[in-house]
Amino acid sequence: MAAQLFKLAIDATTSTDVDINPAIEKYFYLLEEVDRTDDELVIPATKFIDDNGNIMTGNLTTAAENNGYYLLFINGVLQQSSLYTVSVDGSQVTVNDAETIPVQSPITLIVTNFAPISDSDTTVIT
Repeated sequence: MAAQLFKLAIDATTSTDVDINPAIEKYFYLLEEVDRTDDELVIPATKFIDDNGNIMTGNLTTAAENNGYYLLFINGVLQQSSLYTVSVDGSQVTVNDAETIPVQSPITLIVTNFAPISDSDTTVIT
């Protein structure tokens, strides 16, 4: 009799629940001419106001690498991410090509980070 491969027959079902848990921080600033040099606008973190109306005393929250992102609005218009940078430590925001932005224009930075939690249950039926 020839050799025969025997396989274990298993039937299983898995259900997974995932909570994405976004953490969103919003920061607001009105453009001051003193923060602009030629076509670059450098906004120190301490010039932003948080979502509760408090003046920032430390650095801005930074976006987690591969698990967060920034949105920057100038006069209510979303800007392309290649036009601005947030320093690695959150101490400042730099906006390029800023020479035509009017003084007192509102600038809003939104920082979104995710802390996902997942739970899986597997039922094996043999």
